[in-house]
Order: sequence, then C-alpha cells, then structure tokens
Amino acid sequence: MNTDSKLIDFAAERDKRIHDLRDKKLNEMREAFEQALPMPKGKAKKKPKGKPKKR
Repeated sequence: MNTDSKLIDFAAERDKRIHDLRDKKLNEMREAFEQALPMPKGKAKKKPKGKPKKR
C-alpha cells in the first residue's frame, strides 16, 4: 500500500497554524494602537531644522 502522497507533516502544519495565530494577534494589536494613537493623515512632514549655514 503506497500512502506517501497522503502523508501529512504535522510539524509543518503546526508551524503554519502558530504563524497564522501570531499574525492575527499582531493585526489586532496594530488596530488597537491605530485607534488609541491615530496617525495624522494628509499633513506634510515638517523638515527638521538643521544647523544654520555659515556665512
């Protein structure tokens, strides 16, 4: 009986599942931070003032 094509690598499947769970938690945290500290939209970034030029 040849069952090589139906073998499941449980370690690889577990790694995928854990990766998906961590991605889900990361996305939830990202959304929570965006709600708590919304990023300003549409505003141009101000240039930091550097040293004045020598004359």
